[in-house]
Amino acid sequence: MQERKPPLKLTEKSHWLGLGNRFLDLLFPSECGTCSIPLENGRAVCDGCAQNHLQLVPPFCEKCGEGFEGNIEGTFKCPNCSHLKFSFEFARPACFRSEELLHLIHRLKYKREIHFAKDLGKIACGAFSDERLAVALMEKWPLIPVPLHWLREQKRHFNQAAEIARAMAKERDLPLVPALKRTRSTQTQTQLTRVQRLANLKGAFQLTAAGKRHLTSKPGGAILVDDVFTTGSTVDACARVLKKAGYPRIVVITVMRG
Repeated sequence: MQERKPPLKLTEKSHWLGLGNRFLDLLFPSECGTCSIPLENGRAVCDGCAQNHLQLVPPFCEKCGEGFEGNIEGTFKCPNCSHLKFSFEFARPACFRSEELLHLIHRLKYKREIHFAKDLGKIACGAFSDERLAVALMEKWPLIPVPLHWLREQKRHFNQAAEIARAMAKERDLPLVPALKRTRSTQTQTQLTRVQRLANLKGAFQLTAAGKRHLTSKPGGAILVDDVFTTGSTVDACARVLKKAGYPRIVVITVMRG
């Protein structure tokens, strides 16, 4: 009987993964998606560009993360949020809007350059600098990606929010739970007003079996993950389903404010 080899230890796995990345670097030299300098070890964005994207700093709306210039003391809500009631507590984009960062997100979503998801996930983790998210880290709230309808995911071959959330889960040691599914294909939201978006998304999301199983652990809350926060219509529809199902607190993290 052939003797079974013992499983690789973590250090051995890291060693072989490192060798594999170096071999791929030789075959397919990569470069930063923003500044085009050469990169190694499977990176898609250099450290300088990852840090230099306009990270969200005060003053910004405590509800949606909309940034403002000038001196504003204390917390505040922007005019758009002051009369709106969301099902999530707040949304925390990691960065202000920038054309460079939006270009990377579009390359991930529409050109299927999935290698950008790892670095975009790391950039999104910058949102955890917000002290309001300390409880989510301490209690290990699950990361729940905003789902695509299966037809769109089949066409794209992946869900960009799920890939970004996967990178975040690894970076911050948080559980990743596919707790939501999109039950019907909806019109693209890009050119719609907020009222039209809300109507377009009505009844579009449901809790999955994985979400129901996770609720048995009585989580303190959940973190919805998406690439860009624009009007908040999509994450609000998702948060409404999660809240109704039993998640007591919902917050939102995105890579960028739209």
